[in-house]
Amino acid sequence: MKKTLLQNGRVIDPANGVDAVCDVLLAGGEIAKVGTTNKTDARGAEVIDAGGKIVCPGLIDPHVHCREPGYEDKETIATAAAAATAGGFATICCMPNTNPPLDNDSAVHYVLQQSGKANLARVLPVGCISKGRDGKELAEMGLMLEAGAVAFTDDGNGVGDSMVMQRALQYSSMLGVPLMQHCQEPSLFGGSMNSGPVAVRLGLGGIASAGEEIMLRRDLELIERIGAAYHVQHVSTAGSVEMLRQAKADGLNVSAEATPHHLLLTDAACMGYDPNYKVNPPLRTAGDVEAVRQGVADGTLCCLATDHAPHTREEKELEFALAPFGIIGLEVAVGLYAKALIEAGYCDWPTLIERMTTGPAKVIHSPLGTLTVGRAADVTVINPKKKWTVKVDQFHSKGRNCPYNGMKLKGRPVMTIVGGEVKFRL
Repeated sequence: MKKTLLQNGRVIDPANGVDAVCDVLLAGGEIAKVGTTNKTDARGAEVIDAGGKIVCPGLIDPHVHCREPGYEDKETIATAAAAATAGGFATICCMPNTNPPLDNDSAVHYVLQQSGKANLARVLPVGCISKGRDGKELAEMGLMLEAGAVAFTDDGNGVGDSMVMQRALQYSSMLGVPLMQHCQEPSLFGGSMNSGPVAVRLGLGGIASAGEEIMLRRDLELIERIGAAYHVQHVSTAGSVEMLRQAKADGLNVSAEATPHHLLLTDAACMGYDPNYKVNPPLRTAGDVEAVRQGVADGTLCCLATDHAPHTREEKELEFALAPFGIIGLEVAVGLYAKALIEAGYCDWPTLIERMTTGPAKVIHSPLGTLTVGRAADVTVINPKKKWTVKVDQFHSKGRNCPYNGMKLKGRPVMTIVGGEVKFRL
């Protein structure tokens, strides 16, 4: 039985309220002990000195675009999993906007099969809400759930038809699985960046905050009647944060996530027409960034998610209006979150780790994201004092569409353990 003993680290396990310098013993692919260990525990184990480092549950990213099947020139499940482990993630949730889309049980099986072959981070499939992601006819949610889907979304497309969304919420409630919504009213979409003075100055079409907020308001009305579990992807506006804060206060079963770019960047970053800053939803204003940070700090936004969206160099070398939306972020996420939230004084390491472990695990109803004895031995070791410079050409991901190249960060994962096996070591 393989054993690993992580000694003298600052163990942070938000699910169990642990924040103490102690040891973590892994055995047989499970968490065997957290606390004080002895010579018997260490016998036959690989002993790792984690002094000065944070030892926490394996990080979970609920929003990743693996691109496979259909867009393997951008990313594959294997390369996404490699990027994930290099970024400290033991588990990622794979979005369904592939070709063909993940809208049936065979597609879900395929993702799990490819994840098993890669044997790196766990890749959990998220199935489509509607067939072909066209928002007209519900996909076979029950069959996809049986095959291993952990949630449903038409990510990249908001479900614009209210009747379709109502039925989707009813079915998901019956199945006990969350819906993840890309909030964007289709009839209000069509620009390249945030609608505002910067877009006017650049001569680019704008995407207004109203598009996100109108769909969110509609969905909250439906949820109030239906009671389904509802998760808002990549929240970008102050208005959305406030609506979600009120919805939680009213007892609605809602959750939400924030991305690194919506915590760090504003639409002013687009001034140079660099398509690496083109994302959907777009970079908003400084006021929106402040609201999103506050939302993460107070738990209104309970998850952090990269929305890792790789594209080819050729696509991102097109002019701004023609280039695809998307930024990659798996391998830089921890450092970016630390910069946006810890260094800026919005939260501490235990809160940050909670948003990257317990928060996402609750959304997908998963037993992962904890160091509870008997659970899967997924562990991330972070050096919170590690200073480093982002070098895109060294990424494990196929993507290079990252606007953070050359940025200096503090805080980096140095080891990722999945199922008791070390998958990444810096």
